[in-house]
Amino acid sequence: MKNPSQINPGAISKTLKGCLLALGVLSILVLSACSDKKTDASKERKEKAVPVTITAVEEKTVPVQLTAIGNVEAYATVSIKSRVTGELKEVHFREGQDVGRGALLFTIDPTSFEADLKKAQANLAQHEALTRKAELDLKRYSELIQKDYITRDQYDQAQTNLESLKAQIKADQAAVETARLQVNYCFIRAPISGRTGARLADKGNQIKANDDNKNLVVINQIQPIYISFSLPEQNLPDIKKYSSGGKMKIKALLSEKEAIPEEGILTFIDNTVDKTTGTIRLRGTFSNNGKKLWPGQFINVVLALTSQPNTLVVPSQAIQTGMEGQYIFVVTPDMKAENRPVTVGRSLNGQTVIEKGLKAGDLVVTDGQFQLVPGTKVQIKKGLEPKGAASS
Repeated sequence: MKNPSQINPGAISKTLKGCLLALGVLSILVLSACSDKKTDASKERKEKAVPVTITAVEEKTVPVQLTAIGNVEAYATVSIKSRVTGELKEVHFREGQDVGRGALLFTIDPTSFEADLKKAQANLAQHEALTRKAELDLKRYSELIQKDYITRDQYDQAQTNLESLKAQIKADQAAVETARLQVNYCFIRAPISGRTGARLADKGNQIKANDDNKNLVVINQIQPIYISFSLPEQNLPDIKKYSSGGKMKIKALLSEKEAIPEEGILTFIDNTVDKTTGTIRLRGTFSNNGKKLWPGQFINVVLALTSQPNTLVVPSQAIQTGMEGQYIFVVTPDMKAENRPVTVGRSLNGQTVIEKGLKAGDLVVTDGQFQLVPGTKVQIKKGLEPKGAASS
């Protein structure tokens, strides 16, 4: 064995260089093999037909719409109160019942008011009789004064008495009318057609006239009915523009699954923008024939502004997002996937407007995109076959 002091440093350096060179060659071979495998995998992936679902790009007229969350409001709301004081004798409706205008709701005990009416009528009859007597006296006095059988003062007194009685009759007539109104107020009727809410007083309760703290019932008119909603102030110019040209239609959807929406028209645009939210309040009127809309509901509202013809649309699921933006896989006539960058617009009912990048009739992939790269062969599992497609 050589003494360590006798080992040649040059020989060690030469040996190390040889080892490093061998490692480098090995690394290149490994990387080359991996690269070849990756290339082969990509090539194999492109050559293998991927099953996809496709559809054609459509050209159609697309509505320009604004959406919001609206709140359903009663067309009219009336709180029923009593205008007289007395005992509640009868309730003539059921809670939650639809009532027509003029329908009898409550009866307050009218006994004392009917007595007051009879008294007022009796006073009127008494003074009418006295008036007839005073008219006869004045007529007789008119003849007597011409013959100087009575003084002028006596004639003037008879005339004054008649005028006083006529005035009293007018007062009596007013008293009779007031008493009759009090009797009528004992029979409380619906001032509007609508649906009654909870009954807030029961038979036998003592009711106070015009009690601010006591409603007997609340009636909501729900046919027609309002929906109020707010939109950003940026939309105000378009709303004003299109509303000036005619009635703007509104659709109300109880849920996203609703098949047939309720339809109404825009009837109110507020005269100011809310400073705190930057929104403008609007209101639509709906006939609500099926009574689907109910006061207090929150509901999806779609306001139709106008329509845009000759617009290209695709199913929204066809649009993909990559490093360079949004794109769509298009199937070429030779049954290969092609990556197309697109510029998209608004979305509506599961479809998205394509502003740039496609043309009508292009076949786009709607399912199976995750297995595709540009140039991949495709196999149609559902959808349209491209014209001139190569037979497999």
